[in-house]
Amino acid sequence: MDALTDSVVEVDDGAELRALSFSIAHHGMRLDRALVELVPEFSRSYLQQLIELGFVKLNAVQTHKPAQKIKAFDTGSIELRPTPQSQAFKAEHMALEVVYVDEHLMVINKPAGLVVHPAPGNWSGTLMNGLLGFDANAFHLPRAGIVHRLDKDTSGLMVVARNRSTMDALVKAIAARTVKRQYVALAHGAWQGASRREVNAPIGRDPSNRLRMAAVDLAVHAGKTALTEIDLIASGATTCLVRCTLHTGRTHQIRVHMALLKHPLIADAVYGGAIAAGMQRQALHAFHLRFEHPQTQQWLSFESPLPVDMRAAIENLGLQYNS
Repeated sequence: MDALTDSVVEVDDGAELRALSFSIAHHGMRLDRALVELVPEFSRSYLQQLIELGFVKLNAVQTHKPAQKIKAFDTGSIELRPTPQSQAFKAEHMALEVVYVDEHLMVINKPAGLVVHPAPGNWSGTLMNGLLGFDANAFHLPRAGIVHRLDKDTSGLMVVARNRSTMDALVKAIAARTVKRQYVALAHGAWQGASRREVNAPIGRDPSNRLRMAAVDLAVHAGKTALTEIDLIASGATTCLVRCTLHTGRTHQIRVHMALLKHPLIADAVYGGAIAAGMQRQALHAFHLRFEHPQTQQWLSFESPLPVDMRAAIENLGLQYNS
């Protein structure tokens, strides 16, 4: 059985008191390591501080030792002091566009501007907060069931798990590349050459700018293999419209690979794009999602129409797109 926080209680000074139960899997584990699994929204260093300050009890006894060993079926509690990160796992009710839902999973259409995971600067108001508000069971899942992400300014389809077995299966399916994800991208530059291009270029942190990603040489820099298939939809004198199929899911993969081809996405300032045709955010939309349902083994396929801003930009540029 997975270890779960059993309950959440608000303490008068704004702290949050959570009851904890440890499973057989935690027997012999350090307390701080076990807490990382039970309270995954906080860092290990932060949890160590709470232990040392006496905000953790194990079997009703206050402890100050992060290295204290856990026994199977131990119980305890942790008092989470107010921090910006405390908002990360707060349920927030928001208008999610649910394309499909059953007891195992849901597919949503994420709008541009919505952050997926809480992070510095965005500890609340994220998709994860919205998922917790949609279904209280999401509290029992890592990242509230999110198995893949879209950048803040990318719109489109995402699948989210609603139980642990489905989440584990979806993560494996994504790793095995059996989940098909396709995007429409509007980019700078007239398209040249073959209408289909395959970009096989590893991606890692940009050695000269740690705030962005880059195509890297794995013999020199850390990174992961990345493969994107790009098909031309339409080309104009100064712009092009393409369909991108992900065969891997690296951070900023399409944005990096399109920039590598000298076709940075419109309005993607991080990778060389500029505002054009009314687009104020990177012109990228996840329009197609296809995967095998982990529980029913039926193949599900979904498509999302282009959002208003991308449709208007395509029309302003005189390009043709038949959705």
